[in-house]
Amino acid sequence: MRVTSKGQVTIPRDIRELVGIEPNSEVIFSVESGRVVLTPKHGREQIAEQQRLADFLEVLDRIEGTGDQEIDGDALMAMTRDR
Repeated sequence: MRVTSKGQVTIPRDIRELVGIEPNSEVIFSVESGRVVLTPKHGREQIAEQQRLADFLEVLDRIEGTGDQEIDGDALMAMTRDR
């Protein structure tokens, strides 16, 4: 795909149909991990959900291996039930 001197590209029909981009619809450009992402404007909610998921996965990566490996499941359940 080639970018014109005006910065324009043609979105292939198959892709437009796949994500629901119709003539005269609005789109949102964003940058995620160094990539340009094009999303239909009505998909803004989906973008927010994807960001929340990415944030959650990042937190999981940070806390991985930080728990007490010596505690067993029964003891953990007892601790949470007593709250």
